[in-house]
Amino acid sequence: MQGILSIQSHVTYGHAGNSCAVFPMQRMGHEVWAINTVQFSNHTQHPQGWTGQAHDARQISEIFEGLAKLKALSQIKGIVTGYLGGPSHCDVIVDIVQEVRRHNPECLYFCDPVMGAPDKGCIVSEGVAELLVNKVMPIADVIVPNQFELSQFIGEPIETLEQASQACLKAMAKGPKLVLAKHLHSVSQDAFTMMLSSENENYLAQRPHLAFERQPVGVGDLITSVFAAGYLNGLSEVEAFKHCNNAVYGVLKVTQEKGEWELQTIAAQQEFTSPTGQFDLTHL
Repeated sequence: MQGILSIQSHVTYGHAGNSCAVFPMQRMGHEVWAINTVQFSNHTQHPQGWTGQAHDARQISEIFEGLAKLKALSQIKGIVTGYLGGPSHCDVIVDIVQEVRRHNPECLYFCDPVMGAPDKGCIVSEGVAELLVNKVMPIADVIVPNQFELSQFIGEPIETLEQASQACLKAMAKGPKLVLAKHLHSVSQDAFTMMLSSENENYLAQRPHLAFERQPVGVGDLITSVFAAGYLNGLSEVEAFKHCNNAVYGVLKVTQEKGEWELQTIAAQQEFTSPTGQFDLTHL
């Protein structure tokens, strides 16, 4: 039985981190084995606050060791990581990726390098961003950064489409084989813009902005998981990118229609297999 190992945050109420990523990957046909880096009552943008705590890195290691005892490591076809609760989590991720690859060299690692956005209420512990840049992102097969995280990885600002394209190439020179820049906010004010960059070509995906009273949380987690699930299903990187753009838009559309700001992944679950919106890609 093959599966995807998903290591990221968890919220009991709503959808962010593993609470956002696991179900879409399951709905797309994958077994998903989740390890939570933190457990919160809800995501951190709720004005009422939240409760919970980050898990100790040793807890993550112990759960992984349990999988190893089941001889499951050779069955892990993909690893997806997101929010990490502290620097020690970064070290554990590196160890886990290396150990899984020892048992299954074909395993693909998808890294969503969450570095924090204080303006959105997302905070990461001191030292996490540096370790993501220097140790974690370079060993990933696929990285899924936003514009800020991509800029941090290459150490240069990004303000134009050309700079974004060059940034992806510079990022791949550091190790990753694919870059999915999941939100290039400087490229267009009129559309939500993503870029997929491989060694030979770049594609741009754009979809309409949707108005929310409060911006939904977990969209980046959703993008990473849907792309990973599609790619691991055998879609080409371009097909998986297009499917991801369409499916995520569909989920956001349902969320907006219901007047919610927690992503409606359950109500919109058909979007993961049959997206209702279709947006063409631009080959750069």
